[in-house]
Amino acid sequence: MPKTYRCVQATAFGSPDVLQVVEKALKAPAKGQVRLRILAASVSRPDITVRQGTALYAGTPLGQKIPFEPGYSIIGVVDAIGDGVEQIKLGDRYAALTVVGGYSEFVTLDQKRLIPFPDQLDPAQAVPLILNYIVAYQCLHRAAQVQAGESALIIGASGGIGTAFLQLGRLVDLQMVALASSNKHAFIAEMGAMPIDYHDQNYLSQIRAAHPDGITYIFDGMMKPEYLQDGLSLLHKGGVYVGYGEPANFGELFTFLKKMIVINLLPNGKSIKLYGTSKYTFHQKPFREDWAILFDLLVQGKIDPMIFAEFPLLEAAQANRLLESGQVVGNVVLKAWN
Repeated sequence: MPKTYRCVQATAFGSPDVLQVVEKALKAPAKGQVRLRILAASVSRPDITVRQGTALYAGTPLGQKIPFEPGYSIIGVVDAIGDGVEQIKLGDRYAALTVVGGYSEFVTLDQKRLIPFPDQLDPAQAVPLILNYIVAYQCLHRAAQVQAGESALIIGASGGIGTAFLQLGRLVDLQMVALASSNKHAFIAEMGAMPIDYHDQNYLSQIRAAHPDGITYIFDGMMKPEYLQDGLSLLHKGGVYVGYGEPANFGELFTFLKKMIVINLLPNGKSIKLYGTSKYTFHQKPFREDWAILFDLLVQGKIDPMIFAEFPLLEAAQANRLLESGQVVGNVVLKAWN
């Protein structure tokens, strides 16, 4: 067993250049904890915002101290067990929402935070399910409670969560309209959605022409005030607008929250919901049930996460640069090659 391990630390808030590989002492897990050797980690939008120091999700950046290891979600294999840990064995594979800490060869977590992971799945293929697909699935089935055959607008449709919406929405026969840049329209059309260029000033009229009675569900990963206003104008009576992304700042977050309170009080049948994972709740029953469903869908071949690029685990800086470039369709994954 090695005495040290390597991880990728953010040595400051800023560009991918702040991400540096460092070596740290490998410690035994404390009581109730489990140490995982990481097999795969996702590179996601929250990793970028926490690295930049602009993240608004739970615990970061207000409580985040430099240096730290980014990395919101991982899959690994148990290599050490602390006292008091039950029903977990060496060699078992588990997933986890780490929030931070995933860009590392090893991570130590409380046993309650581990998600059972099927042995037959490839960790690099499945790791997008841990964050991106759980967000899409729960927005669809818990927040909006979608009904088959209804219409849906996906704002920000080409990224990891957006492509998860497209795959999961197709399974329930949603009539999907997808906002994305024009160079990604061919892929979106292949996924069964109507692509619309969000740069086109006439995009609202294009959507209204396709859905003159209005849209039933809107899933917004951008959460900009202009999209909120435009989206509400597209919703028909009884429609649901779900915001799941990170606003650019607290001002935009407060704008969204104020609009949500007003719309939800008005007797027009429209509603706004705000979805977010939380490090205090993601180990609870609804999440475990939904991850099990997603793993089963992957086993059956009903979903197939789009992996745009894979990088060695410690090349997180290069992976971050790619994700920020705007070229990515789908997911970027870090993989342990040994």
